[in-house]
Amino acid sequence: MAKILIIEDDTDINNMIAEYLNERNMEVEQAFSGTEGKLLWQMNPFDLLILDLMLPGMSGEELTAWIRKNSQVPIIVLTAKDALENKIELLGGGADDYLTKPFALEELWMRVQVQLRHVGAVLEQKMISYKEWSIDLTSMCLRVHGEPINLTAHEFAIVELFMRRPKKVFTKQEIYEAVWQQDYVIEDKTIHVHISNIRSKLKKTKTDHYIQTVWGIGFRLIE
Repeated sequence: MAKILIIEDDTDINNMIAEYLNERNMEVEQAFSGTEGKLLWQMNPFDLLILDLMLPGMSGEELTAWIRKNSQVPIIVLTAKDALENKIELLGGGADDYLTKPFALEELWMRVQVQLRHVGAVLEQKMISYKEWSIDLTSMCLRVHGEPINLTAHEFAIVELFMRRPKKVFTKQEIYEAVWQQDYVIEDKTIHVHISNIRSKLKKTKTDHYIQTVWGIGFRLIE
């Protein structure tokens, strides 16, 4: 279920959009001014923003510019301006799409779905899964059965290396040079210590056996 923020000062339009999206299993928050919208944005994560330009308190253009300083969440702008230069200005200012008022709710829904598909594609690239494991490359978090596992930066990098190529047997040298970005020191015990620590942290999840020792060569993930 996607979470959408609607910022529109026209109560009828705002409620109409919210009701329509709710009927399509979207989770919706509503704001009726730019300042209220900014406050909600700071308090909650959203997957998509539907934004009017002519807002009290803080204009749609100002809010878009503020959001774009730290987020690339899709923004669909609602505008009464239909001149080409206005549309170019909107897209250049950070909007991902726009609809000219008056608009059909069916067209808005189509554009919402397009933007959410784009978001889904980006998120998929930032997530890697293997059996019961999943890692978020943005937050550098490993989850097992949905529960976070507290790994150090080097431990996380080792797990990520394995998950990116689950069928490969990695030598200790390959692991060390990929994670530490340094030349491998012969007989260095760093890799064994880190693998042991990872397995210990995974033991309660009963997935510690996912990391398999290949004697005389290195380590790999079980098939």
